[in-house]
Order: sequence, then structure tokens, then C-alpha cells
Amino acid sequence: MTALMRGELIKAATTRTWLAYTALGVVLAAATVIIGSLTTDVVRVSDKQGVISGWPVVLLLFGLVGAAGEYRHRTAAPAALVAGRDRGVLLLARMGAYALAGLAVATLMTAVSLALGLPLLSGEPGPGLGAGDVVAVAGGSLVAAALSATMGVAVGALLRNQVAGVVGALILAFVVTPLLTTISETAQEYTPIGAAVVLAGALDGEALSWFAAALLLAAWTVALVVVAIVAERRRDLA
Repeated sequence: MTALMRGELIKAATTRTWLAYTALGVVLAAATVIIGSLTTDVVRVSDKQGVISGWPVVLLLFGLVGAAGEYRHRTAAPAALVAGRDRGVLLLARMGAYALAGLAVATLMTAVSLALGLPLLSGEPGPGLGAGDVVAVAGGSLVAAALSATMGVAVGALLRNQVAGVVGALILAFVVTPLLTTISETAQEYTPIGAAVVLAGALDGEALSWFAAALLLAAWTVALVVVAIVAERRRDLA
């Protein structure tokens, strides 16, 4: 299993996909801090946490595109044959590899957010960010990133289509999830995207605490992983 994960990690971290999402993540992190701190009122602690929060949807897309690409470029079947292992085990190793690669991207994004955000927010009115507040956002962003990348791989393995997966994920994140607030103010927090952004600090959770959001996101991830592994074992790789 370790050898499989190492091989998948090398593939994940040496592709243009990883570089593209790393660059996208850094740009989004910097833009969020600069725009959020200069153009909006950030008075509450939760507002300031939102400015330095992570973008877990970036890691979701990273895992999705990478996993679906295995089928688009027809490398999934050769990888399974070379590995000589159960296809579910190989997919699990791929998920672990993308979780680690996504964690690396999220670490860089978090470093950029804190390096830019803490000095800019120090002059804002209201209570300042304490060490615990910063740790909660940074730690939550990293956990959300790892789980989101894993979910992305699961969804990519299920759909096997990069375009459909990306479009569907974006619609879920920016259309469906926000619309749920018309049903209930807290409904969006129970979706995978909602739980991830609460955990990362981008959304001030009213129904879910930091810990509850982490548990819910982990539950969503496990459910998708199980479904993806079962489907992988039953379908043809070609």
C-alpha cells in the first residue's frame, strides 16, 4: 500500500494539473485577503477569519480532475495491471496521494493568506485575531483541503469525465449550496461544500461548530470513498 501511494503521489505531484491548481490556489488566497481586507467591513473575529480562510473547493477540483484524467488518458487500466493489486486498493492509494498533494497546496495557500492577511487585518477596527483564532482557521483549512481532495478523487472515479465533474462541482458550490439558504439559513452547512467552508473558516457556522463540521465532512468523504471503491470494482477500466 505504501509503495502504491508513493507511486500515485509522484504522479499527482509531477503533473501540470498540480502546478495549475497550486498557482490557482495561491492567486485565490492572495486575492481573497487583499479584496476582503480592503473593500469590506471586517469588524468581527469571524469576519477576519473569513478573510484568511482557505478554499477547499480548489482541492476538490484538483482531486476530481486528476482522478478523472486517469480514465480520459487511459492510464487507469495500465496502472491497475502494473500494480497487480485490487482496483479498490489502488483507488484508495490514489486518494491518499491526492490528499497529501492537496495538503501541500493548502499549506502554501495558508502561508500566503497569513503572510498577507495578518498585517493587513491588524489595523482593522474591532477585536483582533488571537492565536487560537488563527490556528482554528489554518488547521481547519488544511483538514478541509485533505478531505476535499479525497472527495474529489472519489467523484472523479465515479464520473470519469473531467468536464462534467468540474461543471457539476462548480454548480454545487456556487449555485445549489447558496440556494439552500432559501429553505433554511443553516441548510447549506450540511452539504459537503458547506461543511468544508465552515471548517476552513470561510463561513461562520450557525448550526455546526468547527468540530461538528469536521465530523460531517469526514462522514461525507467516507461515504463517497466507499461508493467509489464499490463502483470501481464493478466497472470496466477500459
